[in-house]
Amino acid sequence: MAFRYIDTHVHFWDRDRLPYTWLDDLPAIAPPHTPATYQAETAVTPPEKIVFLQCISDLARALDEVAWVEELAQAEPRIAGIVASCAMDAGDATLALLDALAARPLVKGVRHNVQDEARGFATRDTFVAGVQACGERGLSFDLCCYHPQLPDLTELVTRCPGTAFILDHLGKPGIRAGVIDPWRAELAALAARPNVTAKLSGIITEADFARWTIDDLRPYVEHYVATFGPDRMVWGSDWPVAKLAGTHAGWLATARELLAGLPADAQDAIFYRNALRVYRL
Repeated sequence: MAFRYIDTHVHFWDRDRLPYTWLDDLPAIAPPHTPATYQAETAVTPPEKIVFLQCISDLARALDEVAWVEELAQAEPRIAGIVASCAMDAGDATLALLDALAARPLVKGVRHNVQDEARGFATRDTFVAGVQACGERGLSFDLCCYHPQLPDLTELVTRCPGTAFILDHLGKPGIRAGVIDPWRAELAALAARPNVTAKLSGIITEADFARWTIDDLRPYVEHYVATFGPDRMVWGSDWPVAKLAGTHAGWLATARELLAGLPADAQDAIFYRNALRVYRL
């Protein structure tokens, strides 16, 4: 079976178009990163489709970012889906924005970046109500957190059985410090909820940027596969954030090596087929 893949976690930005103030602290990747940049850096092994993940920190500009990516998709048809920004805890304003996003064909899901919030934020009633409303509108919800927040997300998912969730970046375990527990048990508790898919993404930047090895990643990925199984996993590059610790090609090759022991059909499911289903591409 020839290798094929869908990149389910790609960011684009151009600070001449929209403000991305969080990039002030990351000058190495702060210049514009557009589909042209991505095409150049993935030319050897290009994906068949791309899912754009929100990167605007000003949630009031969510629709502006969607409109810009819709423009990009006219020239880059591999952009097959958008996961848009949306503040989940704004009551009627959340519902109005979700209605607007659900009317945009490329928007498949939303993300409110929980990693930027305090413990307990994702279990507040107003936040839970917003996430429940995502499922009611056929939108999925990407979960992005640091590993100490995993118990909060398990409660959130339990309270939102009608919403489909995708866990980004393995829940950001403490790879750099070599910490694997209690992440393993907390991840297993989340995986016990059937409405969660796992995204294999964003882990080289949780390791030592300059000195990580595949063996640093292996125990985390092996537990991820054992806990969720190949039918509930997708792959994403987290480009260009991943450039802080490696290249797109390097992370793709590393992921393929980490999954090489799986049957070919299971690998195809993770890298390609599951993304079609999970993001309704």
